[in-house]
Amino acid sequence: MGKYKVALLDADMTLLDFRRSEREALVKVLAAHGLPHDGGVISAYSEINDSLWKAMARGETAQAALVVERFVRLAKLLGSREDPEALNREYEQGLGREGYLLPGAMEFCQRLRDGGLELAIATNGLPAAQWGRYRGTGLDRVVPHLLVSVELGAAKPDPAFFDRALDKLGITDRSAVVMVGDGLETDILGANRAGIDTVWYDPERKPLSGPAVPTYTAASYDEIRALLLG
Repeated sequence: MGKYKVALLDADMTLLDFRRSEREALVKVLAAHGLPHDGGVISAYSEINDSLWKAMARGETAQAALVVERFVRLAKLLGSREDPEALNREYEQGLGREGYLLPGAMEFCQRLRDGGLELAIATNGLPAAQWGRYRGTGLDRVVPHLLVSVELGAAKPDPAFFDRALDKLGITDRSAVVMVGDGLETDILGANRAGIDTVWYDPERKPLSGPAVPTYTAASYDEIRALLLG
């Protein structure tokens, strides 16, 4: 066993294949409303959505606003008069039903658990989407805690997210905690601000950029496991 006792694990694109979930949930919502749902539309939505989540990480918008704004912008792009709030509600519910693990994610979590680590998923995602996929993929049988930003009242990279997450877990020794995630602007920067060690999960081997400073960088689950379990 290594130095860590608790691992906070990001959800989307760390354990869960968010891109697949996003695509399949969005296609069903748009098709139900008779709206275009080809690859170009899905890519346009992804760009809109990603830009808004990045704006939230910079403190430029709130999560409650961005989830509606993304459909305001998409409806404008499509020339649609559909209610953006209704589209978002349907999408969030659908996203919770479209849960897919990244290859090897379940085994990775099982090996961390069997190695003695206490595991918790720490995510900025929306409750309906995150709880639905957490249970639907079976992650709830391996990872006993799901900590969602809306329910904590703070989102990564706000250090308050980590303060409240650790309070929920009853953890006081931050030196025994590590955050694992693919998001430099959220997972890594937020943990930096909260005084928590990090593993930046970078399977695409992208260059480090911005103010975030990972304690470690790993390109595979096996590399992460070796870092955490020794």
